[in-house]
Amino acid sequence: MAKNLVIVESPTKVKTIKKFLGKNYTIEASNGHVRDLPKSQLGVDTENDFEPKYITIRGKGDLLAKLRKEAKKADKVYLATDPDREGEAISWHLKKALNLPPEKAFRISFNEITKDAVKTSLKHPRDIDMDLVDAQQARRVLDRIVGYKISPLLWAKVKRGLSAGRVQSVTVRIIADRENEINNFIPEEYWSLNAILNVEGEKNPLNAKFYGTSKEKILISNKEQLDEILKDLEKATFAIDEIKKSKRQIKSPLPFTTSTLQQEASKALNFATSKTMRIAQQLYEGIDIKGNGTVGLITYLRTDSTRISEDADKGVREYIKEHYGADYVTKEDKNKAKGKKIQDAHEAIRPSDVARSPIEIKESLSRDQFRLYQLIWKRFVASRMESALYETISVKIKADQYRFNDSVSKLVFEGFKSVYVDADEEKEKKKSVVSHLNKDSVLTKKDLEAEQHFTQPPAHYTEASLVKVLEELGIGRPSTYAPTISTILARRYVAKEGKNLFITEIGEVVNAIMMSSFPAIVDVNFTANMEELLDGVEEGKVKWKTVIENFYPDFEKAVDKAEEELESVTIEDEVSEEICDKCGRNMVVKYGPHGKFLACPGFPECKNTKPYLEKIGVACPECGKDVVLRRTKKGRIYYGCENNPECEFMSWQRPVEKKCPECGSYMVEKGNKLMCTNKSCGHTEMKENKDKIN
Repeated sequence: MAKNLVIVESPTKVKTIKKFLGKNYTIEASNGHVRDLPKSQLGVDTENDFEPKYITIRGKGDLLAKLRKEAKKADKVYLATDPDREGEAISWHLKKALNLPPEKAFRISFNEITKDAVKTSLKHPRDIDMDLVDAQQARRVLDRIVGYKISPLLWAKVKRGLSAGRVQSVTVRIIADRENEINNFIPEEYWSLNAILNVEGEKNPLNAKFYGTSKEKILISNKEQLDEILKDLEKATFAIDEIKKSKRQIKSPLPFTTSTLQQEASKALNFATSKTMRIAQQLYEGIDIKGNGTVGLITYLRTDSTRISEDADKGVREYIKEHYGADYVTKEDKNKAKGKKIQDAHEAIRPSDVARSPIEIKESLSRDQFRLYQLIWKRFVASRMESALYETISVKIKADQYRFNDSVSKLVFEGFKSVYVDADEEKEKKKSVVSHLNKDSVLTKKDLEAEQHFTQPPAHYTEASLVKVLEELGIGRPSTYAPTISTILARRYVAKEGKNLFITEIGEVVNAIMMSSFPAIVDVNFTANMEELLDGVEEGKVKWKTVIENFYPDFEKAVDKAEEELESVTIEDEVSEEICDKCGRNMVVKYGPHGKFLACPGFPECKNTKPYLEKIGVACPECGKDVVLRRTKKGRIYYGCENNPECEFMSWQRPVEKKCPECGSYMVEKGNKLMCTNKSCGHTEMKENKDKIN
């Protein structure tokens, strides 16, 4: 009988696939990539048509020798790497590294690791898709050129160990821009006004919100405006002007893509994007399920498609009909939903078998595996269920020339909500007296409640919201989100506190260099357009070297210009007034992973270091000592007292010497304005030149 060799990427898949194939098949793993560009040099011949130089990855020699030996014994070699462009490239590299002749090498791929999927793929082998390979080569070469040309400049300007990247640098800029928005945000005052109304025949009062007049909505922006409205309402008669009943549908969600899974796992399970992808990979490759052996539980995890196969669609509809009833099965063809360009795998992320409910296999899964599988399973089942149906009653209340509103919604058909509720969804409103009202209901004023508010700045990015904006802007692709975020956190360009992402001082420095010397690299539109070009390579519309040829000349000029300008800048260590208590020298300011620190210039003879406390020339509002610039452990800047921990004063915004003329509280910089920190005051004024801090 013919001997066949199947090469997959991971050892876990070997264990899973061995169950499906007979003795005529040998299953081996490549453990990911076997060839890559060299780490010690650029590895791209910019003078010779940008030809890449691939070498065997260190440590893969013995593995390749073993695979060559197995390949020689086999009549057919099936390259079964992942069903995306990176997997296609790994198959191409394997074919080259193993010297496989065309008549012996066959490419197979499967979106889920099940017996049917694997056996079907063996019946339909194909050639390696060179458009996919070239798309991966283009990305790899482009990223290598950007990283290896700019990183040395950052080493010279800031410190060794920094890096730049085509996607990571623009991601840092997005976070830095949001930080600037937050820091420059000036809160604006507004007031809410609620009418507490007794309803004849009802125990509970009605709480109606101020809308404006019958003609227009009014925003109450200050106390004076509020007082005028309250004066007008003193003798006003409250009466029901209109009651409207309506029905509202909330459509079932689409199944997960890579991006939406990362976002929802972050919000619902508090998973980092890297953790989500790691656990999803485990579920895809296979888990040892009690009584079933190793089973691949979900389809491929890198995709931006929401389509599912006809068999999967039919199976989940039958499952819903059996377990929830025919009324719960959607009549809509969800596969008709059209989105943007679909990359990589061409199905959404779903369970490989919908009948394998989370609760049935819970004992075989770790806690995190169970939680993620349950999220994927519920979302998939919900995607083929009917919409949730609400009855809504809204009431408009007239008070002379003013109008108040209230409404209540009642869920009358659960639909998909019997299985799945989005983590962002607001809690349903509690039942109120609105449902018992009619046009003749008599209302009497019990009280008017007013509350002062201030507008809030944009929220800091979380991993979930960052992934969402990267996807919306067309920056990166499903496989890049998690590694990009991991890289900027590891480089300490960005710090994570709780769920929020903050730009660090070193991130600000690197971003400033990129903005001034390489504006195209950190330009959102340029990066998105480059992604479109790379997609064109994948579609066979553009030659991959053409993309590089068009990019490189302008980039090379920018690098040459930056090298000239940056080389002319001598970065001297800043000498401080702090005296080294070990050798008597004046200590100098150095940069470390967490920002600045003081070090003795006598290093290595004297290795003394101290924390760097940068005074900002403002007295602490609590104890009178100097306010200094400090950093959290993760690198986020804040302002605190030099007498910490005895004095606990701290502020995220930079304090100024000037006190609030209204209440005497300390003030902070907000863009080109100064703002009082007393929330009940809210005083702001333009910042004078003398208050500006360089």
